[in-house]
Amino acid sequence: MLDFLGNLKRTHYCGELRVSDDGRDAIVMGWVHRRRDLGNLLFLDVRDRTGIVQVVFNKETQAAAHAKAEQARSEFVVAVEGKVVKRQKANPEIATGEVELIAVKLHILNNAKTPPFPIEEEINATEETRLRYRYLDLRRPKPHRNLALRHKIVLEIRKTMDEMGFIEVETPMLTRSTPEGARDYLVPSRVHHGQFYALPQSPQIFKQILMIGGLDRYFQIVKCFRDEDLRADRQPEFTQLDLEMSFPRQEDIFEVIEKVMVRACAVAGIKAQAPFPHMLYKDVVRKYGSDKPDLRFGMELHEVTDCFPAEAKQKLQIEGNVFALAAPGAAGYSRKQLDELTEKAKALGARGAYFAKSAAEGITSTVEKIIGAENVKKLAAACGAKTGDLVVAVSAKQQIKGTEAAALVAGQLRLHLGEALGLIDRTQWKFLWVTGFPLFEWSETDKQWVSAQHPFTGIVDEDLDKLESAPWEVRSKGYDIVLNGYELGSGSIRIHRQDIQERLFKALGLTEEQLRRRFGFFLDALTYGTPPHGGIALGVDRIAMLLSGEKSLREVIAFAKTTAAVDLMADSPSEVDVAQLDELGISITQKKKAAE
Repeated sequence: MLDFLGNLKRTHYCGELRVSDDGRDAIVMGWVHRRRDLGNLLFLDVRDRTGIVQVVFNKETQAAAHAKAEQARSEFVVAVEGKVVKRQKANPEIATGEVELIAVKLHILNNAKTPPFPIEEEINATEETRLRYRYLDLRRPKPHRNLALRHKIVLEIRKTMDEMGFIEVETPMLTRSTPEGARDYLVPSRVHHGQFYALPQSPQIFKQILMIGGLDRYFQIVKCFRDEDLRADRQPEFTQLDLEMSFPRQEDIFEVIEKVMVRACAVAGIKAQAPFPHMLYKDVVRKYGSDKPDLRFGMELHEVTDCFPAEAKQKLQIEGNVFALAAPGAAGYSRKQLDELTEKAKALGARGAYFAKSAAEGITSTVEKIIGAENVKKLAAACGAKTGDLVVAVSAKQQIKGTEAAALVAGQLRLHLGEALGLIDRTQWKFLWVTGFPLFEWSETDKQWVSAQHPFTGIVDEDLDKLESAPWEVRSKGYDIVLNGYELGSGSIRIHRQDIQERLFKALGLTEEQLRRRFGFFLDALTYGTPPHGGIALGVDRIAMLLSGEKSLREVIAFAKTTAAVDLMADSPSEVDVAQLDELGISITQKKKAAE
């Protein structure tokens, strides 16, 4: 027979009881974590979000409570009335280990089926099982800690933004579809048949309009939606710190974000030092093979194209540049390990991988016969290889306009080897601002230059004349902030002049009709005295993931989706009633099966 809560009031959280509470009456409420029956003495560990306390039921002194406790099982919901006493022998494994609660009365408020996995700190259940039973997974201490830390980070962000004079403004969730680099999630309108809202990929246009509206400093902790392929650090719906400022220099935005990140890190017990270093995009790609480099270890890249004579390039089918790195202490790699590294390189887009080992007796190479002994020495010297190092050089299988394709492949190998060789210092927190991005990138699909970021990104003033004639040379006023190999956020000084905005749209191949249909209201707004403005958006989920030491966003989101964009707990997405579709004027067509 279950009990009612009635007017019973909790006096203490389970994990808060200490020796200073010795002799006090207490009422705790939570779940039965563990049950141990020793006959006359029965022990229940009772758990809530703060921790566990041991509750003692004595058959001789409190027979009724003891009898009730015999009915309790794992994950039953209970309330216990009792007295706090100091333990004769402390348990150092739990924070409340110096005390226990001597039960006077037990209330069983609800029963529970046996969970599919134990509610423990570390479990062996698959992520799929944990997400399917997320309400049980959330009872574990680790998710509690992650969500509590996320809460504190967001709270500190809000405090910091408020102190700097920013106003939080909510922007619409139902808006119009605009091209921002990913597919929109569309919402059909019941009232306006055949027309659709879009869920925002970002509040981009609205925050720019807020600057036109004179808000001067805006921010928002906002949900955004992108219908794109997922991975460990990406979800279909995600949370951003979104901000915009009027009349800013690039440095002003950097200063704001550095204050935010220093204080957010402090919440997690991490000391970050501002100002953060800056690097140009072209330099960071050539040095680290990535526009979001992990600076916690060295192993920098070097262009070594001139170590490969024309005849060698022809034999090795090398097109474009060759980039290399020296992997410390990896000269002992076996033939099998080198073959595996070659396969890894090819999977990452390499035409080939070429190795040189630096040993005490000299330098040997897998391509010595092709490039010659002198070029092997030159290769090792170019990378600064020391005795015991392995030089790894790669060329790219496919050249992409406007990029250093071989450097991007080498950059991924750098990360792979950094992990494999244990070179990454996990105690370091390395921030970086990356600036000087190209305004356009080449789209192999469309066979044309497209916006590298979004079409509202400002253009470096002296490059304006190249917008129509040499778009691949045009630099943007965009910038990224990077932490430990992850892009935390991206932003730019915006285009605030209508004439330049229209020129950019035309450079992207948009017709006047397309401009009016997609951006008409925004282009009109630009004609009413738009101030220079700029901003940035930081991924709150990603910040929480890194500061909590997790490797997946799903560990810091209460109700996350899988990499297939499925909520296993809520069984979403799902089919809807035909009547709902009829109201919207929508019919479902079956996809044709691909020909076998």
